[in-house]
Amino acid sequence: MQAFAEATQSDAYAIFASLWIASPEFAVRCADNKLMTILIMALQDFDAAAGDDLARLDARTLITAFDTLFQTLATEAQRRNVTTDSEIVERLRRLAPAPKSTDE
Repeated sequence: MQAFAEATQSDAYAIFASLWIASPEFAVRCADNKLMTILIMALQDFDAAAGDDLARLDARTLITAFDTLFQTLATEAQRRNVTTDSEIVERLRRLAPAPKSTDE
């Protein structure tokens, strides 16, 4: 799987995750930003830092933390989409100014 991911410049962890969450689109969405690879790296750091204390975290705390994290990321992604769309509109407006009125 890793060789395939490297050859296609995709995210091997996202390919596996897309199977687990039944969303092939997830692998495509993560191909460029390597979301799952970054998540795994952060999880490795968290495991090393928290060590055995990790077992003391309850499900409610984990669910709340992940819900908050993913909502923040979704909001940022949507904000960037709106920003990108408005930037594109503005650039197009500068490239092709509105025609002058013939009433003058």
